[in-house]
Amino acid sequence: MNKKLSKVLGYFNFEKIKNDKRIIVFLVCLLIATSLWFLNALSKDFSTSITYPVKYINPPSNQFLSNQPPSEIDIKVNAHGFTLLRNRLNFSFSPIILNLTNITKDIEPSANGYRINTNSIIRQISDQVSSEITINNILPEIFYVKLDSLKTKLVPIKTDIKLSFQPQFNLKEPVTLIPEQVEITGPAEILDTINFLITEKKTIEKLDAEISMTIKIVHPEKTTLKPANTVLKIPVEKFTEKEILMPIRIKNIPENANIKLFPSEIKLTVLVGLSEYEKIDASKFEVFVDYKDIETKIENLEVNVQSTMSNVEVLRITPASVEYLIETN
Repeated sequence: MNKKLSKVLGYFNFEKIKNDKRIIVFLVCLLIATSLWFLNALSKDFSTSITYPVKYINPPSNQFLSNQPPSEIDIKVNAHGFTLLRNRLNFSFSPIILNLTNITKDIEPSANGYRINTNSIIRQISDQVSSEITINNILPEIFYVKLDSLKTKLVPIKTDIKLSFQPQFNLKEPVTLIPEQVEITGPAEILDTINFLITEKKTIEKLDAEISMTIKIVHPEKTTLKPANTVLKIPVEKFTEKEILMPIRIKNIPENANIKLFPSEIKLTVLVGLSEYEKIDASKFEVFVDYKDIETKIENLEVNVQSTMSNVEVLRITPASVEYLIETN
């Protein structure tokens, strides 16, 4: 058995083949014969099936494609062998483009959508395949296209950012977005659930100067935005401390009450931006205690501070509480 196997393998010895002219002549003849047969076969007409991807474009105005029609179609064709080979070698076919406005314009929709008979759109498909290929049939023969109405509304944008600052720096003013609102267009069932949109999540660290940057707006699938982005403005400046002596007012005091506070004024230490430093004085704050706290018979009254300035931070109130004396007439 081993001898027979060795004898067979001997016929495939490369050196033997190279030195035996009869084998070389045989192989050349076989190659030529195969090529001639192949060329002869390709010169004939063949029937076959070719699968093409499909892309749906251009829905009617203010409508969108809400179902998933076939992503591929099988086209049964007749063509010369050379034409089919060319198509096979160029296998990455461009998709068949189906214009939704055109293929639905003369069809009345049903509950399932527009019923598309592929035989009625052979001309549109044939123009995109090849003039050398004859289309006999298309599968599926029937498919449905469902279109729903689009809705547009104006919604505000909120930020999703995390900021950190270099020492002694902070926001000069609140962060702003330009624009603060965008138009969102999409299916009514989606838009009815949207009251606002949020920017993409961002962390910006070690801020020590004003910055401006374009940021994307997150929105649901099947919706579009106008504009798609917004400009984020972060005004930053250096801050410093300022001390202000403030008299203490008593809130909710009865007309016949006479109360003295000890001390009667406090030192207010605030953190303020350099651009606002000279503008900050006692008129920008209200310092008070509440007479209602006296009615609870506590010994010391807590000092409260209110300010209309959003870009000023109260650091310390010295003292934070005061004693009081009720005088009787």
